[in-house]
Amino acid sequence: MQYIMKGGNPLVGEVVISGAKNAALGILAAAIMTDDSVIIDNLPDVRDIRVLLDAMKEIGVIVERTGPNSVKLNGGNIHTVRVDNAYIKKIRAGYYLMGALLGKYRHAEVALPGGCNIGSRPIDQHLKGFRALGATANVEYGRVIADVKDLTGGHIYLDMVSVGATINLMLASVLASGNTTIENAAKEPHVVDVANMLNSMGANIKGAGTDVIRIRGVKKLHGTEYSIIPDQIEAGTFMFAAAVTRGDVTVRNVIPKHMEAISSKLLEMGCEVVEFDDAIRVVGKPVLGSCNVKTLPYPGFPTDMQPQICVALALAKGRGIVTESIFENRFKYVDELAKMGAQIKVESNVAVIDGVERFTGADLVAPDLRAGAALVLAGLSAEGITTVDDIEFILRGYESFEKKLQGLGAVIEVVDDEREAQKFRLRVG
Repeated sequence: MQYIMKGGNPLVGEVVISGAKNAALGILAAAIMTDDSVIIDNLPDVRDIRVLLDAMKEIGVIVERTGPNSVKLNGGNIHTVRVDNAYIKKIRAGYYLMGALLGKYRHAEVALPGGCNIGSRPIDQHLKGFRALGATANVEYGRVIADVKDLTGGHIYLDMVSVGATINLMLASVLASGNTTIENAAKEPHVVDVANMLNSMGANIKGAGTDVIRIRGVKKLHGTEYSIIPDQIEAGTFMFAAAVTRGDVTVRNVIPKHMEAISSKLLEMGCEVVEFDDAIRVVGKPVLGSCNVKTLPYPGFPTDMQPQICVALALAKGRGIVTESIFENRFKYVDELAKMGAQIKVESNVAVIDGVERFTGADLVAPDLRAGAALVLAGLSAEGITTVDDIEFILRGYESFEKKLQGLGAVIEVVDDEREAQKFRLRVG
């Protein structure tokens, strides 16, 4: 499967943002920590979510789809704490089942995670945290095996800010006896969302969204109904789509506060950004200005938005410098942009971008999820026809991506073979 598109149309209109994938993965894991039923709304219909739900079904969780974006879960009949199916190795957040199962059953065996190849994402902070709660936690036979007789609260200092470790250790410690403190915790909106979900199930978590999270262990959790926050990265991607196509896009169902780092860079580049209660309008300008950006943990500029801003800077007037401080392997898409005429030099973790007036269409390959989405934005701004291959990466994290783009006037389709691509070329000229 690939995307094929004809660029040059300014994107105009409104787009509704789906639930946050990264919050949903932690929230689904939290839902199985009670024997009661849990209903989750605003669940994005993307591949990573489907994979996690399949893995849960295999261990005995009852999964009932109550709508395209809602699910009812019951973890009362889990028959094994060994999660080892072939799918779970393909996604990063399978490891949240470690914290959830360790907290509930005092034992967990979960296959080592996969996901996008954007740099090393070690799980040593997760293991260190489990050990601080009294568990043994080791990697054996390609699995993480964690075990404990009495899970007791502890003091955990994370050596680096890690969203995954913060969420996993919250999950494990809500059912531990005593108090747990997580210092140097991640402050991302999805960490707060998982904490709010756990609290709605009867957990006692304070300080989520700051760098110190305090948890008082409770005996058990109960059922709840919970709605996931909007996806900050999907919203940011469409905001940059407006900028690179010189369009006028209103993103709906967003929390503007979560978007501040992204909005401020768009303003700096000369776009018009108007905030409403739950929407943001971005108006692109004929000429974008350049800026410098460094990716940082929240509330800094998100690493997951780095490829999208690079596409915008590659079409801006002047020189921009992008410093990637989170993942070391995140500039693999730069060679693809070069095929379209972009002028970007990468040295180590810094990209120096000299803006060009336009891109021209090319045949591209998506190297990972966010870079794949950024290449689609580049194609929509380019003259002529662009194809993007390996779109399985993009489908991991964007719901109905091409349909939402079509709703804004993009000329884009998913094709399965060269014959379909040829038809598209003939039709759009």
